[in-house]
Amino acid sequence: MIRLSEVDQTTPKHDTVRVTAPVRAATAAGKRSVLVVDDEPAICRTLDRVLRAAGFIVTTATDPQRALEAIMHEPFDVIVSDVTMPGMSGVELLRVLRSYDLDVPVILMTGNPTIETAVEAVQLGALQYLPKPTPNDVLTGAVERASHLHQIAIMKRQALKLLERAEADAGDKAVRAAAFEHALETLWIAYQPIVGKDARLFAYEALMRTKEPSLPHPKAILDAADELGRQDDLGRRIRALSAEGFAHAPSGALLFVNLHVRDLLDTELYEGRSPLGRIADRVVLEVTERAPLDGVKDIGARIEVLRYQGFRIAIDDLGAGYAGLSSFAALEPDLVKLDMSLVRNAHASPVRQQLVESMTSLCKAMKIDVVAEGIETVAERDCMLAAGCGLLQGYLFAKPGPAFPVISMVP
Repeated sequence: MIRLSEVDQTTPKHDTVRVTAPVRAATAAGKRSVLVVDDEPAICRTLDRVLRAAGFIVTTATDPQRALEAIMHEPFDVIVSDVTMPGMSGVELLRVLRSYDLDVPVILMTGNPTIETAVEAVQLGALQYLPKPTPNDVLTGAVERASHLHQIAIMKRQALKLLERAEADAGDKAVRAAAFEHALETLWIAYQPIVGKDARLFAYEALMRTKEPSLPHPKAILDAADELGRQDDLGRRIRALSAEGFAHAPSGALLFVNLHVRDLLDTELYEGRSPLGRIADRVVLEVTERAPLDGVKDIGARIEVLRYQGFRIAIDDLGAGYAGLSSFAALEPDLVKLDMSLVRNAHASPVRQQLVESMTSLCKAMKIDVVAEGIETVAERDCMLAAGCGLLQGYLFAKPGPAFPVISMVP
């Protein structure tokens, strides 16, 4: 414990900064540097001795103004400061320090603590408020903890800078455009089967994949298309590749193709000679519930044209998107796909089971077929069948892959 009787009193009080070792070199070598600020030189020397014995590199300052000068010229891991000092209190020093350094931890020490001073110190971000006298192990433990926290703060700021730089790189339009162009060039279609109750093939869903590493999943590609105004290019590419691959599909199978809401505004979708238009009677167009249909003002007329051409309409992600009846009223779907968030582990959730049963029952009443997607276990499959779902999709039967994955015959 540091007591006044232990303090070295041999040197008179004067304003000075004393560096006991080169701080910059110490920091570079991985050692921890501490600035001690106290208007009593003898106390500074005592704290210096205690902290050096604990392995710290110590700089002492007997004047707050000189301490600020030292802070501006050298990096410190921790600052230990007295509260009551002439000219500038430790709390005032902390206030000035925080105006240009948010991270360095400050430990305040005082022989005359008050609640008001402690509250103000905490508000300004003081890490700890220690009374005098303080046991040596408590002081060194507090400084040790403070230095670790400072390193964490530095690393967090470095990580933030890296993320900001990555976002800035990703936001660069030229870079994004090049990545998107490569994604289009390397785009390929994976197919995943949809099966009936007896695991017999009903359809394949076309799922886009790409070899562009900066756009590793469908949402990233869709987001890039939105940002670059390339939704039509992406939609046309997906539809063309889906139709091309499906030419070799087993006879009788249907093809499910996902549509972005923006695709409903693309005139190419309605052309009978388009890749999908040529096989319209075998195609189910999936419109997601995750996006609003408000931007398509004449959606009823557009859906009518698609039906006239032979397309069937499905609502995707039912239960995960926009609530209400607007999508049903606008699309009048032939099929709906229950979102996997409802299907996953439904056998262990009475609430999900009830929701699935109710939704399936209502769809059947409107002559709408129901597909349960995301099925991975036999228990999930059996639960969906018991709820009345007539069509099933998920890894239990086959993972998405090149044309055309073999269905697992699950007992």
